[in-house]
Amino acid sequence: MVEKYIKEKRRMELIGLEIPVISEDDNLGIEYLADLISSYPLRDKDIVVVAETLISKLEGNIIKKEDVKPTPLAHKLAEKLGKSPEVVQVILDQAKEIVKIGDGFIITETKHGFVCANSGVDESNLKDAIKPLPEDPDKSASLLREMIERKTGKRIGVIISDSMGRPFRRGSIGVAIGVSGVCALWDRKGEKDLFNKPLKSTEVAIGDELASAASILMGESNEGIPVVIIRNAPVPFTDGRGKDLIRSKEEDVFRD
Repeated sequence: MVEKYIKEKRRMELIGLEIPVISEDDNLGIEYLADLISSYPLRDKDIVVVAETLISKLEGNIIKKEDVKPTPLAHKLAEKLGKSPEVVQVILDQAKEIVKIGDGFIITETKHGFVCANSGVDESNLKDAIKPLPEDPDKSASLLREMIERKTGKRIGVIISDSMGRPFRRGSIGVAIGVSGVCALWDRKGEKDLFNKPLKSTEVAIGDELASAASILMGESNEGIPVVIIRNAPVPFTDGRGKDLIRSKEEDVFRD
């Protein structure tokens, strides 16, 4: 006879943090954010998830529209995409390759290696300015982690997150574009399943899963929660990178 019971086995906590609104003109630097986060009572093995928009603003990675000089190609694409020529020019500047162009959308491979819409370029919540992705999200995550660990004495992980769409699925989810101090891609091959059989080909995009969980609190509108603490996450605290999650072009079955 099958035993009938239910019991709590594991718990993970997510804590959304509000911080002062930061303008694109402030240029406060990463240490400003490290000071804010360090003032919260962190614990060992907390994971700090930060929205990439905040990182770009703090690093001064914001482009004023008046400084952008659109090329003829940018003007031509702007009509097709329904975007301003300045925004399209920044999208092109941030792209390593154009993957696909359709009515109202452009999919590119960024210089980081991300395949996404509009090269990750955004102009929401900005005044006459355009925001590309952080130049080196892994480096930014590492710098932020080192600063927080030095200030608090706690061992933590840091994830820089962005929202991206997915092929054949509707809606956007949070993904990890920068990672430091915590596993990003968890290779579980060789571990045993519930029936004691070895796992043969199991890689878990744990960085993306954590970023996606945090994005529920961060939201996509006016929630005003750019930082989320994930506590008691059952993941390895190894030195992962956001780059670990990028599939090489040779492995990409969706591109010709």
